[in-house]
Amino acid sequence: MPDPSTTTLVLLALAGLAAGFVDAVVGGGGLVQLPALLVGLPGASPVQVLATNKLSSICGTTVSSATYYRRIRPDPRTFGPLMACSFAGSVGGAFLGSHLSETVFDPVVLVVLVVVGGYVLLRPELGATTALRYAGRRHVATAMVTGLGIGLYDGALGPGTGSFFVITLVGLLGYSFLEASAKARLANWATNLAALCVFVPQGAVLWKVGFVMGACNLLGGYLGARTAVTRGTRFVRIFFILVVAGFVVRIGGDLLGLW
Repeated sequence: MPDPSTTTLVLLALAGLAAGFVDAVVGGGGLVQLPALLVGLPGASPVQVLATNKLSSICGTTVSSATYYRRIRPDPRTFGPLMACSFAGSVGGAFLGSHLSETVFDPVVLVVLVVVGGYVLLRPELGATTALRYAGRRHVATAMVTGLGIGLYDGALGPGTGSFFVITLVGLLGYSFLEASAKARLANWATNLAALCVFVPQGAVLWKVGFVMGACNLLGGYLGARTAVTRGTRFVRIFFILVVAGFVVRIGGDLLGLW
């Protein structure tokens, strides 16, 4: 496909910046970035859009993961197995990604987001502090199953992955929103890397667009992670609710043909 215009690149770069910030705080940057790529690159194939989104996203998740790790110090006994299973799931999902349509996922994602958003909104104490529900092997096994399932989804399509990691780690395992965001970024980095391991050999990545968006995604990821760590769990919870509400409106509007 021909190179995009300078104006298109600038708009895609701004989308990458916004996506990086959102992704670093609560996840779901793909729901900002993927539509921008679809609009800005109408001549690109679905697999090229997915692959380029992954290249841009891994730039942001790299810096936000490093920021969270330095400031929060998450337990490697949990995030290590979580990352490994997320990587494995994403590899499998990436092989499916070029054969599946977004229409397969949108209704399911919409229902999950509505349930998740309502659950968090109606339980203000949820995620305020870390109160683990499981211990030992059961805790690790639950984290591994979470990583495998969400990793599979991320490799195949991806939008909302970080948010799904956050709410699962909060609601199922009992982490605070801030600690969940730290582990979610590490797991999301692994899923992005895994998908690229599949997409790069296929020649699907649009490198120029990916690196331009990636540089801005990196900056957004750095700013988002620092903001979340500085402002704390309450900020992350409120931001999570706002982002999920925005995703529900966007996906719901798509399904209803409103835009």
